Amino acid sequence: MSELLTADRIEEIGALGLESPDPAVLVAELVGAVDEGRVADPDDTGYALLVAADILEQAGDLADALALATRAIAEQPDDNAYARAVRGGLLLRLGRADEGLAELTALRPLLETDPQATYVIDELAESGHGELALEWLTGALDAILERTRTHEHESEDAQDEAAAMIYGLTQQRHDLREEQGLPHDEYDNLADRLRAASTHALDALDDGPATLLFWPQAEFTALLLRWPALGDSYPASWDEHRAQIERALAEASGMGGADLGVAVGTVARLAAFADRAGSDPTSEETLDEYADSLDEAAVTAWPPGRNDTCWCGSGAKYKKCCLPRSRS
Repeated sequence: MSELLTADRIEEIGALGLESPDPAVLVAELVGAVDEGRVADPDDTGYALLVAADILEQAGDLADALALATRAIAEQPDDNAYARAVRGGLLLRLGRADEGLAELTALRPLLETDPQATYVIDELAESGHGELALEWLTGALDAILERTRTHEHESEDAQDEAAAMIYGLTQQRHDLREEQGLPHDEYDNLADRLRAASTHALDALDDGPATLLFWPQAEFTALLLRWPALGDSYPASWDEHRAQIERALAEASGMGGADLGVAVGTVARLAAFADRAGSDPTSEETLDEYADSLDEAAVTAWPPGRNDTCWCGSGAKYKKCCLPRSRS
C-alpha cells in the first residue's frame, strides 16, 4: 500500500506549488491520496483538495481548480466555509458572476460573526469586485456597531467578539480603500485610531507578550527529547503547537494588539541562555526571558499576507497553512 498523506506532506506540496518542475505530479499525489483513502487524518481531506486546487489555479487551470474546490465542499460539508469562498472566487474568475456572487453572498453573514471570515472579502477583491467588497465591509461594520449600541449588557465574550470584528473589519476596509486611492472617511479614521491605540491594548490581556516563543518542527522535537518535563507545558504535536500560537495571536489581534510576532527558538540557544543565567530551562520564567532576549533577526512578524509564505516555516502559503488550520 502507498504511504499515507500527512498534513506535513500536504504543506510541503503546497510550498512547492509551481516551483516544482511538474506541478501536475503534485496535484496527482494529493488527489490520488484522497481517491484511495490515504489521507492520514480524514479532517485533512478538504485541505488536500484545496491545496491541489490552488496549484491548478496558479497554473491557470481554473476549471479543474473549481472542480476540486467543489469536491472539497462535498467531502467536508460541516466545515466548508473557506472552500465555498474559494469556489465563489473561482466562479467569478471564470466569468460565472451570478453563481460566484451567490456563493459569496451566502457567506456574507460570517463577516458579522467570525473574525477569520476575511477570506470572503479577499475572494471578492481578488476577482475584481473591490467596490462590492467595500460595500460588504461597511455593511458588516454598521451592523456590528448597531448591535453593540443596542446590547450594552452583553456578556464579556460577546463584547470581545464584537471588538475583534470591529478591529479586523476596519483594518481590512482601510487597506482596501488605500489600495483604491480613496480618501479617508469616518471608518478609516476609526481604523487609524484603533491601530494607534493597539499597542496599549495588550497590557489589558492576562497573557502578556506581543511576541510568542515558537519552535520550528525540528527544534520542537529536539526540545521535548532533551527536556521531557516540557511535555506538560507544550502539546503533544508540533502541528498543535503552531495552531496554539496562531490562535493566541489571532485573539490578541482581535483585542487590538499590534506589532505581533513569533520569536523563533532553538534548543542550543535556550540551553546556552539557561546556563549563563543559572536557571532551569524548563521553567516558564526562563522561557519567557529567553524569548525576550532574542534579537530582531529571530522574530517573525505576524500575520503574513494571505498569499505570503506562512510564518511557521512550512514553506506553504499562509492562507493554505496556519490560517485555516487554526480555526478548529
